[in-house]
Amino acid sequence: MTDSTRSKFVSESIVTMTELVLPHHTNQLSNLLGGQLMHWIDICAALAAAKHSNRVCVTASVDHIDFHHPIKLGDVVTLTASVNRAFTTSMEVGVKVFSENYRLGTKTHTNTAYLTFVSVDDEVKPTSTFEIIPKTDEEKRRFDEALKRRQDRLKLRSSD
Repeated sequence: MTDSTRSKFVSESIVTMTELVLPHHTNQLSNLLGGQLMHWIDICAALAAAKHSNRVCVTASVDHIDFHHPIKLGDVVTLTASVNRAFTTSMEVGVKVFSENYRLGTKTHTNTAYLTFVSVDDEVKPTSTFEIIPKTDEEKRRFDEALKRRQDRLKLRSSD
C-alpha cells in the first residue's frame, strides 16, 4: 500500500490462477467450454478486485470476452487479472488468458476479458474502494483505456 491509506498500486492487485483442462471441461471437439473459461475468468477477476479493495466484490458487468484461439484438452490455462482502474465503488479488472501445451512447448494468448466489480460492505451495500496508481507504461495505458470503456458502458446504459 502507498503512503496514502486510500490508494494502492496496480501491482498489488495481481492474481494468477492456473488450471488444467480435463475431459469434463471440454466439448465434443475436445476444446475447453466457453462457459467453463468464463467461470475461471470471473473467479480470477473477483479475487483481484477483492485483493485491491480488501472487500468482497460482486460482478457488475462483463464488457466482452474475446476468444482468439481454442484451448484444447490437456492444455494448462494461466489467467492473470489486475485492476485497471478504480472508480468510487466500482473497478475495472482486466484478465489475460494463456494456454500452454507442455508436450509441444507452446504458449498462446487465447483470451482477453474486461469485467466490472463493485466492492460491498457487510450489509452487501456498495462501498468506496481504494484509488489505484498505475506505474508502468502498460498500466497507464490500461488505466486510460478503462476510463473510455467505462464511458462507453455508461452511454449504453443511459440509452436503454
